[in-house]
Amino acid sequence: MFDFFFGGIFGLISFAISLAFYFLPTIISLANHRRNTLAIFLLNFLLGWTFIGWVIALVWSVKK
Repeated sequence: MFDFFFGGIFGLISFAISLAFYFLPTIISLANHRRNTLAIFLLNFLLGWTFIGWVIALVWSVKK
């Protein structure tokens, strides 16, 4: 039953949305042309799974 939902297009779309949400700080820093985009990406990539690292990357990406 779950193979139908998560193995098809629904699984692909939900994976893409989850990935975009995970890398939201990096996307924001790229859109705003931040100087430290690589550092924000690395923090997001390496420590984003801890949620605290993700929040720090998010704050850093929107900070002026």
